[in-house]
Amino acid sequence: MSNKTALLLIDFINSMDFDGGENLLQNTKEIVPDVKALKQEAKDNDVPVIYVNDNFGLWQDHVEDLIKDVKKGIGRPVIEELEPARDEYFILKPKHSGFYGTQLDILLRQLGIEQLIISGIAGDICTLFTANDAYMRGYHLWVPENVSASEYKEDNDNALRIIKRSLQANITSTKDFTIREFLDGKDK
Repeated sequence: MSNKTALLLIDFINSMDFDGGENLLQNTKEIVPDVKALKQEAKDNDVPVIYVNDNFGLWQDHVEDLIKDVKKGIGRPVIEELEPARDEYFILKPKHSGFYGTQLDILLRQLGIEQLIISGIAGDICTLFTANDAYMRGYHLWVPENVSASEYKEDNDNALRIIKRSLQANITSTKDFTIREFLDGKDK
């Protein structure tokens, strides 16, 4: 790997079968094209893609089994658009943060990662908590505002303001800032 950046995709493999899931699904569908484009740009720039996902109580399943199981929910259209490829990493998490109780930090250190691009749902919970824990571990962050969704847009906007102000993260849209610019340090 020629750079020190990774893309984290938080909780996109999600059945969305919960109270509020329909709102989250609608808001997520709006960002899927931008997330797909970001993922492709990451691959084009040799940036590793790491899915960090809730386990839904399926600790003993393989990734393929988990994906098959959660596709039974209303989130299937999102999963089908953003299903992980074989050359991408997949980490299960027990709680909101991608770092809590997972091997994510170990993987990032072994890959030599120093900065993260974070995209995810729900922006006001799991994306925010993962970004916070990444910041606490010294990672430089870009959390593009157009690739994060929550049940309510206002909650997502509030989370992004916290991420920008408190975590010193760049939240510029992928429409106005590119991975290449991030790799070149143009946001510092």
